[in-house]
Amino acid sequence: MTQNYVNNTSQEITNNSSIKQFKEIRHVVTWIIISVGLPLTLVAIFAVYSLLRKNHVAPIYVINLLISDLIQLCCMIIRETGTTKLITRCVYFSSLMASVGFMVCIALERYLVIAWPLWYRHRRTIKISVVVCVVVWTFSLVCIPLFYFRKESTRTVFGVFLLLPFPLLIFFLVGTIKALSAAISVRAEEKRRIVGLLVLVLLIYTLLFLPGIIWFLADKNARGHNLGFVSFTFLKLSPLADVLLYIFLRKGAVNKVLSCLCCCRKDRTSQTYSSVNDGNTYTVTSL
Repeated sequence: MTQNYVNNTSQEITNNSSIKQFKEIRHVVTWIIISVGLPLTLVAIFAVYSLLRKNHVAPIYVINLLISDLIQLCCMIIRETGTTKLITRCVYFSSLMASVGFMVCIALERYLVIAWPLWYRHRRTIKISVVVCVVVWTFSLVCIPLFYFRKESTRTVFGVFLLLPFPLLIFFLVGTIKALSAAISVRAEEKRRIVGLLVLVLLIYTLLFLPGIIWFLADKNARGHNLGFVSFTFLKLSPLADVLLYIFLRKGAVNKVLSCLCCCRKDRTSQTYSSVNDGNTYTVTSL
């Protein structure tokens, strides 16, 4: 009896120490994300806003996505200082839902540009995109009371909500690639920008949101501190990843990135070739 009590006590102490260690690591990682992501998000908002032209719809969704990321970063700051945690948590998850909605809007807009160009050209107006943004923000604000209660049903509903965009993002990417093969009027650079944007959106969603979806939908007994730490850390990284969307909105930026990658690859190839030649020369000399 005494031995079991000692074992249980030692196990509780070990669990408490591991939880405390996870919280300390999460605190440090969160502040790193805030210090890097906050200035980058502000710069990205200004840069994307400078690209906004008449009937140029895509940056509107990206700007709203970056604004939702900015709200998430501000909520992280408030939560890490330890003030008004409950309402901050509700606003954080509400802005996270808004960012998911704007990611779907970005992918849908790029898909319509290629798959249904004539239909989209006559309906591509600032007014429609503003209405869509208002709907997304309204839906996310309406869901704030849902996060007020920490219940299993709330976690399940949020996990299902995060899971729904997956088939849509995959459909938009596959449909866009198929439509691009038949789109003769679209330039090669524009094709790379569109496909790159959709691939990046799907990649961000898969890498950063999938662990959170697994945690929200997992059984209560199956959830561990490791999975919770990883999933919420990845969710906090989404504002940093969303800044990369600016690259695929700016003309010529994709070509510069590809040229840099090609130059790096050529340098590695030349270094490998020269090292092989040096090795062969050394072998011949030694003989």
